[in-house]
Amino acid sequence: MNRFVLLLAALLITRSAFSQERNVAGIIRELHDPTSKNVLVVAHRADWRGAPENSLAGIERAIQMGVDVIEIDLKKTKDGVLVLMHDATIDRTTNGHGKPEDYTWNELSQFFLKNGHGGPTRQHIPTFEACMQLVKGRAMVNIDKGYDYYKEAYDILVKTGTVDHAIIKSGKPYEQVKAENGDLLGNKLAYMPIVYLDRPNANAILQTYSEKLKPVAYELIFSTDSALVNSNYLKIPETGSKIWFNSLWSNQNASHDDERSVDEKQPEAGWGWLISHGATLIQTDRPEELIEYLRKRGLHP
Repeated sequence: MNRFVLLLAALLITRSAFSQERNVAGIIRELHDPTSKNVLVVAHRADWRGAPENSLAGIERAIQMGVDVIEIDLKKTKDGVLVLMHDATIDRTTNGHGKPEDYTWNELSQFFLKNGHGGPTRQHIPTFEACMQLVKGRAMVNIDKGYDYYKEAYDILVKTGTVDHAIIKSGKPYEQVKAENGDLLGNKLAYMPIVYLDRPNANAILQTYSEKLKPVAYELIFSTDSALVNSNYLKIPETGSKIWFNSLWSNQNASHDDERSVDEKQPEAGWGWLISHGATLIQTDRPEELIEYLRKRGLHP
């Protein structure tokens, strides 16, 4: 039996008795409900603090925490298999070297993933299909570095019965996305534009998307408070879309980040500030702590 099927079975069998995981139907319902005040938690590259990033073990850990959405990244092997990998090469995250597309899937599957400290593990690079089999019925995924494989990813989602489990995104203008993937855009696979509010064309991008397509959400990047508050972002909820903020790194959120919320013990100045400015999805590197904070505020089931 394929080692990934065995690993998947082991992960499902060994779910913690104290698991906080949610049913995906409720997550999907909240994502598409503009009146919901709950904040959906997005785990950046899964639980990479407790397992290798973009790994099945990291995804399983995030789901059991109660995470709503798992952020993943895609690359493609020489023989056309979609795999979970963030970088252009496998050097940082595995014991191998080179680009994913330099290897067949069989060759790539022989390498071992590294943990967050660069140490070796006995885990392997998972396929996108194995990822979707693991999350099915349990959580959604956000496909970040995967726009180049939009149609191929959609085919895998159809195969696994998880089309409604996924959000794909890019920082590309509407006209380009429409031209390249118009047959899938919005109607079949949920799409989210990334908008950099520091840029002079930010409001024009927001307006175009609101007029041409109602995205499921907008991922907003801003380096200063004024870049956010002086934009037209408050019109987003009026169109029925969600607001997604990142609390990962300070340059994406004007320093209202995970570090301030957890390490500096100022969650109201970090996550609280993002919520007070309209966040209904937050992508974080500290999902367990964010879920605890939200539940104390009655903002997460």
